[in-house]
Amino acid sequence: MAVYALTGFSLVSLLSFGYLSWDWMKPSLVADVATDPMEKSLPPTFTRPPHIIFILTDDQGYHDVGYHGSDIQTPTLDRLAAEGVKLENYYIQPICTPSRSQLITGRYQIHTGLQHSIIRPRQPNCLPLDQVTLPQKLQEAGYSTHMVGKWHLGFYKKECLPTRRGFDTFLGSLTGNVDYYTYDNCDGPGICGYDLHEGEDVAWDQSGKYSTFLYAQRVSKILASHSPKEPIFIYVAFQAVHTPLQSPKEYIYRYRSMGNVARRKYAAMVTCMDEAVKNITWALKKYGYYDNSVIVFSTDNGGQTFSGGSNWPLRGRKGTYWEGGVRGIGFVHSPLIKRKRRTSWALVHITDWYPTLVSLARGNLSNVPGLDGYNVWPAISEGKESPRTEILHNIDPLYNHAKYGSLEDGFGIWNTAVQASIRVGEWKLLTGDPGYSDWIPPQTLTNFPGSWWNLERLTDGLRKSVWLFNITADPYERYDLSDQRPDVVRTLLMRLVHYNQTAIPVRYPAENPRAHPDFNGGAWGPWASEDDGEEWEGGREPLKSRNKKKKCKICKLRSFFRKLNTRLMSNRI
Repeated sequence: MAVYALTGFSLVSLLSFGYLSWDWMKPSLVADVATDPMEKSLPPTFTRPPHIIFILTDDQGYHDVGYHGSDIQTPTLDRLAAEGVKLENYYIQPICTPSRSQLITGRYQIHTGLQHSIIRPRQPNCLPLDQVTLPQKLQEAGYSTHMVGKWHLGFYKKECLPTRRGFDTFLGSLTGNVDYYTYDNCDGPGICGYDLHEGEDVAWDQSGKYSTFLYAQRVSKILASHSPKEPIFIYVAFQAVHTPLQSPKEYIYRYRSMGNVARRKYAAMVTCMDEAVKNITWALKKYGYYDNSVIVFSTDNGGQTFSGGSNWPLRGRKGTYWEGGVRGIGFVHSPLIKRKRRTSWALVHITDWYPTLVSLARGNLSNVPGLDGYNVWPAISEGKESPRTEILHNIDPLYNHAKYGSLEDGFGIWNTAVQASIRVGEWKLLTGDPGYSDWIPPQTLTNFPGSWWNLERLTDGLRKSVWLFNITADPYERYDLSDQRPDVVRTLLMRLVHYNQTAIPVRYPAENPRAHPDFNGGAWGPWASEDDGEEWEGGREPLKSRNKKKKCKICKLRSFFRKLNTRLMSNRI
């Protein structure tokens, strides 16, 4: 049996804090809000395509919203979710680029070549140019499309930019994380640059404005200048609450009683983001969009626990394939929903938004075959069964292979050293190294930083490479059933084999010194010419750079940074 080791606290003391008292089905936290009979009446007829506002937050933990029992104040999110449909069986990806790419394309990472890590600032890589994106499909349907916030889908040449991938306007950052005020981003010692862009130009004049406020104000400005008679799509990808932990002082003051400094700053950022969502909702009502609008709220991955986030009571954190890394906060708020004020347990994945939103927009999906997403609007609006029965969390052939995995352990059909994860029905399988596997309560105590990551640790899994869980019965992944149910393990391994046969080669080229901001006016931005062509073509091996330069001293540091421990690297992404 598994042995759980507690450092600094006992299970009894945790119960006294209420950390282990959250019943997964506790009505006050996740069950339906009492419904007025009038709320079940049919919504206004879809006389015209709805306005679509998609809000994506960065690194917000599963526990870090009021209606999941958090100590962080999120009154706006709580109200919008309560009046709409909470998605409590909703899945995302464990890190930034994969979630964003699957949202924008409706395809699993293995079908875009982005199945390994993230797109780094100096890589000649971006979302494949042959992919028809969600905003492009909405443009075809007559929508005005706008993006505000974090892109993180590559920018090495202009064809990769948001304004070339379906957005009419763009204000935001191209890289993975920037300073909330100065918009500087460093990709290593001495490799720093400014990263805030307006369209395809550097927005130097916006420096000094807190990004959460700036982005909400831009959304309001877009709504004020557009006609509610014409359909609009706004993708709001907040930088919040990714590191660095920065917030206006007045928000930090609200949480002055929190002894843990990181948690205090993180909580302030979440509440600040909540107020930004309030301002966006207010603008929708003020300018006449709300009655014909659909607001989708989603996180992009699990919370980073050593930077203040919490996924409690789920296992794991950002960057892992445990539930704490891939189960997201999600809800839909809209006057057009037929059955409001309820919780949905329908299985939903971030790839599903592509076909769902295009269908709502009355767009054409016939010319984008091979989507991995499903139209889940009937499940959300009417409470019907989800068309989705399984999720490929990922197959990453480049991630460090598990020391104790083998083809033999995979019944001769799958090398269990390879990092992979899949859910089929109520079963979830993980192989290889799924990532940091502990259960981490919210960091509320002053002395937590020294010991909290060892608070509850599974000590007998170090020599394993296969795990099986019944996620419906065991959402916290405490009871590994791989030894008891080898038949289920084999069945899910066969599904991995099936998906792997459809995968395209990984797109993960070496970093190029030409990307250094010093060569681009001090800002991050496109650095390859249109004549350079793509570094990767149609599933071939990576092409070597035509302009190969001598390695500089800075470049030699790459291998050093890549060998930093997993904890620091996952904080960076």
